[in-house]
Amino acid sequence: MKTPSLVVFASGGGSNLQAIIDAIAVAELQMRIVLVISDQPNSGAVQRALTNSIPVCAIPYPRQATAEQRIAWESTAINVIDSFTPDLVLLSGFMRILSSATLSRVTVPILNQHPALLPDDGGDIVTLHDGRTIPALRGAHVVRDALTQNLPVTGCTIHRVVPEVDRGPVLARAKVDIVPGDDEASLYARIRAVEQPLLIATLQKFE
Repeated sequence: MKTPSLVVFASGGGSNLQAIIDAIAVAELQMRIVLVISDQPNSGAVQRALTNSIPVCAIPYPRQATAEQRIAWESTAINVIDSFTPDLVLLSGFMRILSSATLSRVTVPILNQHPALLPDDGGDIVTLHDGRTIPALRGAHVVRDALTQNLPVTGCTIHRVVPEVDRGPVLARAKVDIVPGDDEASLYARIRAVEQPLLIATLQKFE
């Protein structure tokens, strides 16, 4: 049986990428990472990929990119992806929003990791198991937003990517309590601790 192949988009330190690499190394995950794409050539994710002999496509993303530059960046990335013919694409700490035109060119599932709770219906309210509700946080600063809004809980969600940002079908999520004294760094660290096993369990469904 063919081992499913995975392309990972990443912008940051690559801790979740490393979690996937480690899971593959111990046969917890039957998958191959065939390519890492980054908009930050000096990112930790790029270094982790190179250390593990994973092909890298690092394309600097222009500051305050114009629409034309964004289209050019995405077109280059998708052309590279096509040459690797992956079975699955993962956006893992990737800090760019892919256009609907680009998404339509990718014929395999695209997943995204989001460090907040999102609802099943793509709406703006998350209903917790105890009946309480919290707002669905979207965008690039949701860990900070959870603290600013004094939410009692937050968490992480893995969902399918659709043109509407962070509104795709939910595949898995996990709750993380916000405790007194939490700051952005401590809260994000605890989110990441539950996000990584959740990610591996979700990827296993695509084996």
